[in-house]
Amino acid sequence: MRNPYDVLGVSRSASEAEIKKAFRKLAKTYHPDSNKDDPKAKDKFAEANSAYEILGDAGKRAQFDRGEIDAEGKPRFQGFEGFGGGRGGARSEDFSGFSGFGGGSRRSSRSGFGADLGDDVFSQFFADAFRQGGESPRQSRGRSQKGEDVSATLTVTLEEVAQEAKKRIRLSTGRDVDVVIPKGVSDGQVIRLRGLGQGAPGIDPGDALLTIAFARHERFTPEGSDLRLRLPVEIEEAILGGSIRVPTLTGTVEMAIPPMTNSGRTFRLRGKGLPTKTGHGDLFVTTEIRLPEVVDEELIDYARKRRSAKAK
Repeated sequence: MRNPYDVLGVSRSASEAEIKKAFRKLAKTYHPDSNKDDPKAKDKFAEANSAYEILGDAGKRAQFDRGEIDAEGKPRFQGFEGFGGGRGGARSEDFSGFSGFGGGSRRSSRSGFGADLGDDVFSQFFADAFRQGGESPRQSRGRSQKGEDVSATLTVTLEEVAQEAKKRIRLSTGRDVDVVIPKGVSDGQVIRLRGLGQGAPGIDPGDALLTIAFARHERFTPEGSDLRLRLPVEIEEAILGGSIRVPTLTGTVEMAIPPMTNSGRTFRLRGKGLPTKTGHGDLFVTTEIRLPEVVDEELIDYARKRRSAKAK
């Protein structure tokens, strides 16, 4: 896989927000559901998702920057004295010059020194050095191939996001999966469900790439982890001030407004937005002055006097 910074089109000094923005743009551009006639879009979508799995995780990003893992997130072999990593040693990936300790062919006669030793001890030595996840190179070569990834979209309500609810979705493989909405999930984020993709006898299943889509809400408009709400306010409350009831995703709360509050004024309710990995966003409430539904003669008379006074 290519360098994840190149995949997302960001610099190594990019901030977490810049990386997330770049990934979301690519995910929306190449999502398979929107590019059913473009076979290359699926590969670009998977590549962007794999890149974000590294750069979107502070720990993995630091490991990649230090050269401890490669672009696929696998540990890099750092070398050892005399071979690869040591001073003056051969490169770790080039062992064509080694055929055992005896200097002869690896399959030379057992009577020669190093024939068995080169095949057993020497090979075992490198198998231990390069083992990743408990597998030796011999085991890795015999490992089955991986099946194709599948894509799906999970539509969730803002209330379900706030509650970190569990939802069931049917994948294209015909399998029903229960998914717990992760804390701090964002609209358009892609979640990888490992081992839930296409599989076959002798082939390890691929992964399921699940795109989270926020359903449109009748009251709240999400902006990242924050929410916006336009709230009707009675004219007497706007003029006199006082406490008004404000709906949130987890219930109704009281909010105080000062006297002579104009329509369009915005108030912040901290911690009443969507959950994040470390807390909650905020709720921004914008007031909208609401006139009485029933004709109020006193209010009309007051308005006429105000208009008359301004005309003089």
